[in-house]
Formats: sequence, C-alpha cells, structure tokens
Amino acid sequence: MRLDPDTCYQTLLTRDRRFDGWFFVGVSSTGIYCRPVCPVRTPKRENCHFFLSAAAAEKAGFRPCLRCRPELAPGNGLLDVSAQLARSAATLIEEGFLNSAGIPALAARVGVTDRHLRRIFDAGYGVSIVEFAQTQRLLMAKRLLTDTRLPVTQIALAAGFGSVRRFNDLFLKKYGLNPRRFRKTIDSNPPDTLSFALGYRPPFSWSGMQAFLRQRQISGVEDVGDDCYTRVIEINRGEQSLIGWISVTNDPQRFAVNVAIPVSVIPVLAEVLARVRRMFDLSARPDLIDGHLGELASGHPGMRVPGALDGFEIAVRAIVGQHGSVANARTILSRVAERFGTRTTAPCGLTRTFPSAGTFSRLPVSALQEAGIARGRAEAIVALAGEVVSGRIMLEPAAPLEDTLHALRRIRGLGEWTVQYIAMRSLGWPNAFPEGDAVLKKQLGYSSASELSRHADQWQPWRAYATLHVWRQHEDRCR
Repeated sequence: MRLDPDTCYQTLLTRDRRFDGWFFVGVSSTGIYCRPVCPVRTPKRENCHFFLSAAAAEKAGFRPCLRCRPELAPGNGLLDVSAQLARSAATLIEEGFLNSAGIPALAARVGVTDRHLRRIFDAGYGVSIVEFAQTQRLLMAKRLLTDTRLPVTQIALAAGFGSVRRFNDLFLKKYGLNPRRFRKTIDSNPPDTLSFALGYRPPFSWSGMQAFLRQRQISGVEDVGDDCYTRVIEINRGEQSLIGWISVTNDPQRFAVNVAIPVSVIPVLAEVLARVRRMFDLSARPDLIDGHLGELASGHPGMRVPGALDGFEIAVRAIVGQHGSVANARTILSRVAERFGTRTTAPCGLTRTFPSAGTFSRLPVSALQEAGIARGRAEAIVALAGEVVSGRIMLEPAAPLEDTLHALRRIRGLGEWTVQYIAMRSLGWPNAFPEGDAVLKKQLGYSSASELSRHADQWQPWRAYATLHVWRQHEDRCR
C-alpha cells in the first residue's frame, strides 16, 4: 500500500476512524508519532510525515504519543497474496513468535523462503522484520508499564526482551526515558487482574457477536452475557500448558473492547491479546465490508465474523455440528469438555478448559462415541487432531490457505461445509462460504447448493460476512 500525503492529511483533519491503524503520522515539530484519530490539535501540514506502520515511524526517529497510544490501534487487514503473507508474519511476530525462534523459522511457518519474506515484509511495512519485532516488544512493554504495576523485570521478559539491561537501554534510546521514570506519571491497575484495551473501527455489532457466541456457548468453558464474554483459556508451550481466563467487554465510547486477564497469563500476554483480537475480528474494515454488502448489512452494521481463540476447537465444533442443530452440538460439546477438559477455576463459575488437540489425538474413538459423537465424526476429529499435533495442519490465519483447505478435504468425514466453516473462523478467510448450508438456502429461497453459490458470488470477497448476516436474519425471523 502506498500512502498519499494529501489524502492522509485530510483523514487526519477529520479524524476518520475508518483509517485508524492503516497509517501513522509523525510530527517533526514534536518528535511524536500518532494515530490518525489522535484528539490533540492537528499539526501543520508541513510538519507531518506519514508511515505504514508504527515500526516505520520509530525507525524514522519518532516516539509514540502518550495520548492516543499507537499500541492500541486496530490491526490492518489486506487481501492481496503478498500482503496476506506479510500480515501473517506480522501477526506471528505480534504474538511473540520471534522471542523463541528466528526469521528462517518464521518464513517456514508462513510457507515462503527467508529471502522472499524479508522482501515482501519490507515492502508491506516499510521496515525490516527485526525492526518491526523490536517495535512490537517496545510497545508491549510500554503498555505493561502504563496499565499494570508489574515489576520492570517481569515486564521486560513478558515483552520478549532477553534481559532487563537490553530493555532499559533500548527503551531509553527510543523513547528518551528510563522505564521506571516513565511509569511515575501513570496510574496503574491492581496487580491481581490486569485490563487491556483493544481498539476497533466502528461500527461494531457487539450484540450480533454476543448473540452468535451465546447460541454456541459450551457449558463450563465459556459464559456469554449481554455485556460480557468470559471463558477459560489454555495456551500450550511445547510440553507445558498455561491455563487462565479472559473476560471481554465492549467500550463503545473508546471504540475498544476491554480484556481482563489474571496476572498469571502475563508470560503469554501477547499471544492472548492477539487471539482475542482475532476472535472478535477487531481488525475488520466495516466501511469496506458493509459498503460492498449494501442492504444485506443495513440491519446490523459492523457485523464481525467470530474467529478463534483456538483454531482446532472451532474445527471440532464444525465437525460435531455438521448436518445437525446448534443446540444439539452445544450439548455434545459441553459433555466432551466435562469429560476430557482440564479442571480449573475461573469467574462466572467456569470450571474447565476445552480439550486440546493433543488430548483428542490420544483418545480412542469409542470415548468420543460414548460422549454422543457419531463414529464417522469421531474418527474425523481424532484424525484431524493427529494432523494438528504433528504440525502437518495449522488452523490459524498464518497458515497457507489453499494448502490447508486441501489437507482438510483429504480427511475422511470432512465435507465442504465443514472445511469452509473452519476457513471462515479458524483461518480467518473473509471469502469463505459454507456451501449448501441449509439455513442459507432456506432464508434465500434456493433449493440447490449451486444456485446458492451463484447468488453468493455478488458478495465476494466478503462472503463470510454475508453468511453471518443471513444467519442473523434467520435467527431474528425465528424469534
């Protein structure tokens, strides 16, 4: 993406939230860089310099604004192949991938060569991979210094720095302050529970998101109220796993969701926040999506496609729910979690995790049958779990799309509806479309999958969002 300075400045003058996170502005008279929605007085045009990323602004010598806080900006969703690859790499970096691995491993993870990834990343973000990773660590540390009372040593390690000395030196060099001095001006939250804001571009159909999640909530694992979504989470690190919880509420005045987590989750904070952003589709561009869908989106503007905290869990939900009712699938999945999930304690009376791919891979098919899953579906779940554990299939947005879809189709028992549902929620593919879906056919008045697919062509490349709108129309009609 190329930035037109005049267009960027006009956006800055209007503080247009549609472009929040798409570029940043460095102000030469102050040495500060901001989001285009920063509430401070608009700087003069001749003092403004525009950048594709926060990392590019910091590379040019600008420091992050303490008022608009660039680390809170929504993510950037792009559609062309090179941009998708670069964005997948950026997402992994934001989750802390490079804290324990190198760039060659990152390139292998997104399915390209080291050299190619460096080239497309520089073209997409205006900085090198190393510079981007450095900025992400600094911004995460800044967020922790601002929003928590954690010790500086713990903050340095949680942000991905190898040592406190390295953190102190880099923070002072980039931001002109020692971390402890920076913190003195900040009011902090209590240390037992931490809260972080994740921004989005309005509008955001929070009620639509909650309604979708509430229909599918798994007892003991998650609780969906009108105002809050709470669930148990489990993050695996090799042979170890970290269990905690998240509680997410909407803050429409700030155009953000607030994420509460226990302090015990700090070692994997970056990954947890990235997963929450994916689950609530906070990087979506409703101006583009709703504008393309037209009247279909008018009833619920800002509808998001619910993503995944764990892509494998979504796959299990899809397999259990294919050709059946949502209510029946919810009952079976709750029973599976009760029998095979890890016991824990969390708010709202939540008591267990949803079983991991590793757990499912070790279960006999008969155990899943006893939980109410038909044999063919149970075999498909165990087979998929083995593929995920081995690393042959990755169910996340960073995975190569076509290769992953092909691998899913090879698993016996996974029909195209299931594959597309997984693509829609686990892989974050905005053009996924559950072909032959019974609700879509009924609501739109088609008798065959081919007729339905031809009708859906008008919604490309946002067919996943169109699907959510039609499902919601059906639910509203059935009330």
